[in-house]
Amino acid sequence: MTGSLRGHYRIISKIGQGGMGVVYCAHDQILHRDVALKILNATGDAEASRENLLREARAASALTHPNICTIHEVAEFEGELGLVMELVEGQPLSALIGAEGLPAEAVLRYGKQIAAALVHAHSRGIIHGDLKSANVIVTPEGLVKVLDFGLARRLPREKLEAATQSLRPQERPGVLSGTLSYMAPEVLRGQPGDQRADLWALGVMLYEACTGQLPFQGNTIFEVSSAILQQPPAPLPSRIPTALIAAIQRCLAKDLAQRFQQASDVQAELESVQGAAIVTEPHPSEQKGPLTLLHRGIRHLSVRNGDVLLMVGTIKGAFLLRSSARRTRWDVAGPYFHGQAVYAFAYDGRAGRRLWAATHTYWGTILRSSDDFGKTWTNPLEANIKFPAESGASLVNIWQICPGRAQEPETVYCGVEPAALF
Repeated sequence: MTGSLRGHYRIISKIGQGGMGVVYCAHDQILHRDVALKILNATGDAEASRENLLREARAASALTHPNICTIHEVAEFEGELGLVMELVEGQPLSALIGAEGLPAEAVLRYGKQIAAALVHAHSRGIIHGDLKSANVIVTPEGLVKVLDFGLARRLPREKLEAATQSLRPQERPGVLSGTLSYMAPEVLRGQPGDQRADLWALGVMLYEACTGQLPFQGNTIFEVSSAILQQPPAPLPSRIPTALIAAIQRCLAKDLAQRFQQASDVQAELESVQGAAIVTEPHPSEQKGPLTLLHRGIRHLSVRNGDVLLMVGTIKGAFLLRSSARRTRWDVAGPYFHGQAVYAFAYDGRAGRRLWAATHTYWGTILRSSDDFGKTWTNPLEANIKFPAESGASLVNIWQICPGRAQEPETVYCGVEPAALF
């Protein structure tokens, strides 16, 4: 298959395979760009699969949004039906989450973008129908892309205006579509699902991102279904902001009347939680020492005495470079805090070997530290450098970090904007 042509698309490599077909990386020889090409499976009910693919294309091609994968065209190659899509570089959210979950700031950043994608789709009468962490790609810049509207369904206009009404599904009666662990209770009961089923799936993803675990589990399909229908999810950890916990619980309300009714409501709630993280006063009694952020899936450095360490902060994260004193070869680690700008980076050798980094996020700048050359970092629950509320000033950025003098072993100086010294 590699190197073969499908129309004017040359197959480069296989990306993945799903229920509807195989996805390849291909090169468009006319427009000179790489694309993702989904080829419809030839096995099974070919006509039904063809209709599913055409429905996916019609639904997704109507969506133009930075957080949604773009559909370029539907093409037929000697009897094979193909869907040509934007090639998205990055990792699935499911791969980024890890066993312990993500820090709350990352959950909020990704969750808000997914909610924005749903706002756009729902406003145009389209629901996803198979929303899950494996269908969400996070680019190296931290941009979220929602993929695979293969189960997308078009909602009648009157359904958009009355969220309490539901959609008559286009699938055959009695046939469930989607992924069980993310399926809303009403869908499991055989009821038609509307946009609130997408919001349930978003709640499952937010829970999964916070904990590294799915909220409803079991050893069999029956046990998972029973948990979704009857059991509450296990409590979220105390490190998660209370307002975020409340938002997830409302997404996962089994009673449709108690669930969020619109994706815009979820987006607004997540934005509110982000804003609260900057202005909320600390609660020392709730935190036993600094929380840590562990970076998985990237190479770390092993630094020895006498090595040369180069610390590089960029608008897409931080990098560490190590070499011997001869500087003939460099080892590179990173990016740390991908998608976040790092404008200040400092080494503190007064009592150990500590790194300080100011990570600039969408909702503020946070000062972090690492004592193991980037393997783990302190993970503040909120902005730990900020102006007093009565000053009326808001911290824009930390531009300089400087360890204190020898007689100040516990002091670090930070130059910030607006002009001030902390």
